[in-house]
Amino acid sequence: MGESLNRAATPELLHYRPWRGEFRTPAASIWPIARVALTSIFQKWMFWIIYILGLLIFLLFFFGQYLLSWAETQAGETDVQLGGWGRMNPRHLIALFRGFLKLDGSAESYRSFFAYQGYIVMIVLALAGSILIGNDLRFGSLPYYLSKPLSRWHYLLGKGLAVAVFINLMTTLPAIVLFAQWGVLESWEYLFERFDLLLGILGYGLVLTVTLTVLLLATATWLRRTVPLIMMWTTLFFFCRLLSAAMVDGLRFSPRWRLIDLWNSTSLIGAACLGLDLETIRPGNQPPWYEAALVLGGVSLLCLTYLIRRIRGVEIVR
Repeated sequence: MGESLNRAATPELLHYRPWRGEFRTPAASIWPIARVALTSIFQKWMFWIIYILGLLIFLLFFFGQYLLSWAETQAGETDVQLGGWGRMNPRHLIALFRGFLKLDGSAESYRSFFAYQGYIVMIVLALAGSILIGNDLRFGSLPYYLSKPLSRWHYLLGKGLAVAVFINLMTTLPAIVLFAQWGVLESWEYLFERFDLLLGILGYGLVLTVTLTVLLLATATWLRRTVPLIMMWTTLFFFCRLLSAAMVDGLRFSPRWRLIDLWNSTSLIGAACLGLDLETIRPGNQPPWYEAALVLGGVSLLCLTYLIRRIRGVEIVR
């Protein structure tokens, strides 16, 4: 009787089960950080609205190529009367529309696609910057990340990977789909003969990824809130474009003044990756592409330096 009472009075200790999984290196934490950041963006309804707008641009290029290819197969070889404008072969007219709408599978087509999609990407990134990294500084989440056995580089790479995945989902991946579609519509030899275009698409996407990722992380770390971040991105990518155009085209200053427009510099390097003649792109009077690369490289280095110093300033309790 007394033994049973003593056994009932003895508290049962809480036992923890040992970890039976596989321990991974701190570098493996990059993807979980990126996954959480992407999930937080995908949960916002505003993101899906703007994403649908970007998808409409892709569908315009995608089905536009199909429509013109179908019209070309239905067109006859005989000339048709164009009222008082004379006669014209329908195939020549379709080719004219292809060139005007940039749906001819040339390097200019992919440059136009990147340009249109890039504006949508910038809008979404400006809205999502505070979600990605600004809130971690505002609400004290960053010390929680850094208190774990991972370094500041792992945190920055995880957030940068989230931005990179999003950028390439809206630009590089759809451009590759358009490249493959053109090969299916025209000839499979196009995929091999214009392999340089595929490399140019990847290069253009890499330039956009590196530049926009570093700029977004730096500005979001500095401003943290959505409204100031939108104002800063408006200044960087819209006001600077108007200012550079006014100084070069209006006041006839040196074309190097276009280098203050970071978006123009990005487009200039992308055009060089696609193999376009920089003398024929619009607007004209462009600086050399390597000067634009130096400017973007310098800006990215400054942003990265600021990021490292800002993250190092966070107090960590391990």
